[in-house]
Amino acid sequence: MNAVEWIAVDWGTSALRAWLMGAGTPRLLRSDKGMGGLAPDQFEAALLDLVGPYLDGPVPVIACGMVGARQGWAEAPYAKVPCVPPGIGNATRPTVADARLHMHILPGVSQDKPADVMRGEETQIAGFLAQTPDFDGVLCLPGTHTKWAQISAGEIVSFQTAMTGELFALLSGQSVLRHSIGTGWDDAAFGEALSDAMSRPQAIAAKLFQIRADSLLHAPAPDSARARLSGLLIGLELAATKPYWLGQRVALIGDAALCARYAEALAAQGLQPEHTNADEMTLAGLSAAYASLEEISS
Repeated sequence: MNAVEWIAVDWGTSALRAWLMGAGTPRLLRSDKGMGGLAPDQFEAALLDLVGPYLDGPVPVIACGMVGARQGWAEAPYAKVPCVPPGIGNATRPTVADARLHMHILPGVSQDKPADVMRGEETQIAGFLAQTPDFDGVLCLPGTHTKWAQISAGEIVSFQTAMTGELFALLSGQSVLRHSIGTGWDDAAFGEALSDAMSRPQAIAAKLFQIRADSLLHAPAPDSARARLSGLLIGLELAATKPYWLGQRVALIGDAALCARYAEALAAQGLQPEHTNADEMTLAGLSAAYASLEEISS
C-alpha cells in the first residue's frame, strides 16, 4: 500500500482496530488485544504488534474508545455536556518509548445529572456531524449500551444510556430463558412484544418469564422467543427514552441488522429514522480529528 500518513485507532474493551491511512484506500488491521486484557504498560507493545511493520517514520496516531479510560493506556478526562464532540484539542498525549508513534487519545463525554458517560460513541457522533453539520435532533447508537444523544447547534446537549444489548445477552445466554431462545427471528412476535412493553412497561418482569412458560406448555418456538425477548427489551427502552425521540428527527448509527430492529420499533411510533454505519462514522470522526491536527501543525 501507499506510505502510511497517519493511523486511526478504535480501541475497545475486547478488541483493537487500526486503519492505516494514506493516499489510497484505508487498510483495516484487527487485534483481540482489547483494553480489558492489558495493563497500562502493555498498550504500546500491543499497538506496535499490529502496526509496527508498516511504520517507516514518525506517524500521528489518533485513538478513541476505552484506551482513554481510567484503566486504559492513559486517562483522557471526559468533556462535560453540553459540548461539541471532543476533538484533537482535547486529546491526551501518553508517554511512548517508540518515537515513531505520535499518540493522541480522544476523550469521552460525561453528564452529571443524571449521571452518564460514553467513550467511543462521541467519535461516531463527531463523524456524523462532520458529514451532516446542520443536523438538529436525536442520534441513537444501538449496541451493548445504547446511547440516545440530543444534538443541537453541533453540540451534544444531553444523552441517556440503556443497557438493552447487555440485558439481551445476559437473559438469552445466562438466565432460564436460555433454554427457550433460538437463533432465528419472527417479525410478528417482535412487533407484539414491542407493543406490550411500551403500553405496560411495569409488567416487563412477568412478560419475560412468560417466554419460558410458553415454551414449556406449548410447542417450542425458539425463533419467536428470541424476537419476543428483543421486542420486550427494546420496547422497554423506547418507553424510557420517549422524551428523546418523540416528535424528533432521529438518526441511527450502528450495525445494520440491529439498527433495522430499532428502525422498525420507531416506525411503529410514526418515525422514519435515518441510518448510517458505525464503522464509517468512527473513521469519519477520527478523520475530522486528524484534519484539525493538520490545521494546527500547518
